Amino acid sequence: MKKIVLAASALMAAAGANALDAAAAKALASKSACLACHAVDKKLVGPSYKDVAAKHAGQADALEKVAARIKSGGSGMYGAVPMPPQPALKDEELKLLAAWVLAGAPDK
Repeated sequence: MKKIVLAASALMAAAGANALDAAAAKALASKSACLACHAVDKKLVGPSYKDVAAKHAGQADALEKVAARIKSGGSGMYGAVPMPPQPALKDEELKLLAAWVLAGAPDK
């Protein structure tokens, strides 16, 4: 748990102007259909957000990696089912979603 908190703090600092706004991130995840396949603490079609956060804990480039994965989509990291790409999202939106996921998808 301590690693996740430290990673989230580092990500929020790295995001700079993209400070974590959990409500905005959750709304964007809902609007972008992320919540159809992902849940906070259990695997649905894709991995839980907490599993993603744990997998990337301690990685200096986690924010960029997750944001890029959201934008490009793909499969293989968590199984064979592909995640659809989100190419229409702006860089700020991608970073907001990535920071939120890496923080364990908090409600607040």
